[in-house]
Amino acid sequence: MAAAKEPQIITDKEQMRKWSREMRSQGKTISLVPTMGYLHEGHLSLVREARKDTHLVVVSIYVNPGQFSPTEDLSTYPSDFHGDLLKLASVPGGVDVVFHPQNLYDTKDCRKGSRGGGGGMVSCLEEKGMGHQTWVRVEKLEKGLCGKSRPVFFRGVATVVTKLFNIVEPDVAVFGKKDYQQWRIIQRMVQDLDFPIEVIGSEIRRDDNGLALSSRNVHLSPEERKKALSISRSLLMAKASVEKGQVNCRELRDLVIQEIHNAGGRVDYAEIVDQESLEEVEEIRSPVVFCIAAWFGKVRLIDNIEIKI
Repeated sequence: MAAAKEPQIITDKEQMRKWSREMRSQGKTISLVPTMGYLHEGHLSLVREARKDTHLVVVSIYVNPGQFSPTEDLSTYPSDFHGDLLKLASVPGGVDVVFHPQNLYDTKDCRKGSRGGGGGMVSCLEEKGMGHQTWVRVEKLEKGLCGKSRPVFFRGVATVVTKLFNIVEPDVAVFGKKDYQQWRIIQRMVQDLDFPIEVIGSEIRRDDNGLALSSRNVHLSPEERKKALSISRSLLMAKASVEKGQVNCRELRDLVIQEIHNAGGRVDYAEIVDQESLEEVEEIRSPVVFCIAAWFGKVRLIDNIEIKI
C-alpha cells in the first residue's frame, strides 16, 4: 500500500501566493477547497471532487471570525488540526497544500477577550473596534434564508472567500451544496467581480440515517441527533408530495414544519425558493430548492433538497 501523501503546510499568505504562482508558471491548475476545519466525510468529498478538476489541490483551514456575531459560537467552534491532516491524507491522491493562516485580518484574535455586546450588523471583528474595515456584499442573495437571522454571516463569508481567492489564486473552487445559499452567493460574487474561477457545487453528503454531515453535529446529544433526522425525512416527504402533483408551497412548508415540531425541533425557517435567484415562490413551476434551518437543543442545523418538475 502506498504511503499517505503529506501535504505542505503553509501559514503565511505571501508564501501561499508565491507557491501558487510558481505552480501556475509550470502550467499547473489549482483547485481550492475552503473549510473551517474539523473535517468530516462531506469535506473529503469536496477534496475528491477537486482532485478530478485540476492538477493540484489546496485546502484552506481557517475559522473566519468575520462571519460570526459576538453572540454566536466562534469560541466553541470545534477544531482538530492534526486529525484534519490525517483525514486529508486518506483521500486518494491526497492534498498538495493545506493553507492554515493564523489570522487573515488586521486585528486581534477574536477568540480572546470579551464575548459580550453586539447587535445589528456587528461581527466579532467589529466588536473589537480594530483593524479591518472592508466588506464584500452580495446584497440581494444574502438577504433571505440564513441572512435573516444571521445578518453578518454572508458578508463575512464573501469577504474571507475573496481574500482566499486573492491569496491562493485558484482556477477552481469547490463548495458543498449543504450551504446552498453560500454556494449561490459565491457563484454570483465570482461572476460580478470577474474572478477567473470556476465555482463548483458538490452534492450533500449524509450519514447512514440521512442526517446532513456538519461539523456542528458533534454538539448534538444522541437523542437530539435522532430527533434531527426529522429534517431530512420531512424534506424527502415534501419532494415525494411534489412528485405526486402537490405544487402549493404553503402546504408543503406546513407539512415540513409540523414534522420537525413533532420531533422536538424549533424551525428557524422553511422556505421554497428559486434555485438561482433564491426568491421565495408560492407554487412550484420551475426548479426550486427547499431550504430548512432548525434548532435541536443548542445546535442550529441547515439542510435542503433540490426539486425539479
